[in-house]
Amino acid sequence: MFVLRNILTTILLVATLVVTENRLHAEKDVPPAAATDQLPPWKQQAVTYARMLSEVKWTPIAAGMPTRGGYFEEGVEYTGLPYSSVKSTGRYIGFDIYLKTFLAALENPDSVVYQENLAGNIPNAECYYGTVCSAYTSYAYQCGIWYLSWYHGPMHQNGVELVKPANGQTVQVGDVIFRPSKGKSGSHVELVTELFTNDRGVVTHVRVDECTSPLAKSTKYPVQEFNTHLSTRGRELYRITDREAWRQANRASSFQFPNYEEDTSTPVINRVLLLDRGDWVAYEKNQEVRFNILDKDNQGVTALVIERDGKLVEKIDVTSQEIVSRSFSQCGNYTAHCVMSDNSQSQACEFSVCDLSFRLPKSHVPVEGTWDLHFDTANMKSVIVYFRCGEKRERQHNVFITDADRTLGKVEIPDEVVREPGEVEVWLIGENKYGRLKKRMMFQVEVQP
Repeated sequence: MFVLRNILTTILLVATLVVTENRLHAEKDVPPAAATDQLPPWKQQAVTYARMLSEVKWTPIAAGMPTRGGYFEEGVEYTGLPYSSVKSTGRYIGFDIYLKTFLAALENPDSVVYQENLAGNIPNAECYYGTVCSAYTSYAYQCGIWYLSWYHGPMHQNGVELVKPANGQTVQVGDVIFRPSKGKSGSHVELVTELFTNDRGVVTHVRVDECTSPLAKSTKYPVQEFNTHLSTRGRELYRITDREAWRQANRASSFQFPNYEEDTSTPVINRVLLLDRGDWVAYEKNQEVRFNILDKDNQGVTALVIERDGKLVEKIDVTSQEIVSRSFSQCGNYTAHCVMSDNSQSQACEFSVCDLSFRLPKSHVPVEGTWDLHFDTANMKSVIVYFRCGEKRERQHNVFITDADRTLGKVEIPDEVVREPGEVEVWLIGENKYGRLKKRMMFQVEVQP
């Protein structure tokens, strides 16, 4: 019996050593996790900007801010930007307005975030200010305009590759997860922002940031759950290896928006006066501007002063808690401040009044060949012509407007933009230091006899 027990003990010890050796050998073959401090600077920036949008905290001060299936609750603190596919009607946080403009609008119960509801009018939209998954990842990767979710991958862009096999041991920080559309569920993109490893360098958890309804958010997946996440719904893992090849001319540094310096700073929100679109924002010519005199600290207000380019436009006698509406036919950069009861001046709100328009060829837009799009702007620069073409308008194309184009007041649209007959959507996008405005038009492209 003693001999038999020793034999069994020896067999068990040998088996344990074999299993341990096999496991250690397998772990040596696992690629090391990419530490954030080892990333190239542009990927480190992408992580920083993605987290900023998923970690920003904000609180509605009034009822009526819409989200899918209802409303955000007054007085409740939320984390992450609101999801809303605002398209050309509302404004994308980061691309069309500063982050601080959204935060200022939250402090005004008369602002568009409480008074405007895009649900039922704009597909996949609710709040007038918001963002979506593709705008979220494009903002993080410092693009001048968002790429549609399916445009993140190698089928449409250079400088990006499909990662195979895709799992928690091959993933790297900065990778993009793409999920194709299925049924009523649209396509989606997410961004890997952090890897957690054990003392042997084996990944144990993966952090993924994304913008999905109702909010941008961060999820820390145990590696097995992450693997399951990757292997369902046809998801693919993309790695941007050359950002310049991937973005091409679509660089944020070529435009005034996104403005990361402003978005990462801590704004001082006006407590006396706010605009219906917040503060630091652009309006269209002749569009109503509502000035809400809040006087949150009850200092007493005697007058509202509006100036354009440093010159007085109007001085209006007012009292606290009053809304004044005006529209402006003259383009320019405006400020508005209140005169307080002690004759001091409040912090000023800043905004611009702009004009933006464009026209297509008088006869028709050709299916083949180049054509000119003419545009006019005042107090802002036309910067991008954005197209959605093809079946279900799933093809995206950006034409970037140059200084030479602005001098001529027209831009040549290349032959490859409109490739087939059918309905085409086109936006003209203009910007100045206060934000962007968008003008949209639908037109039919027909084969001419």
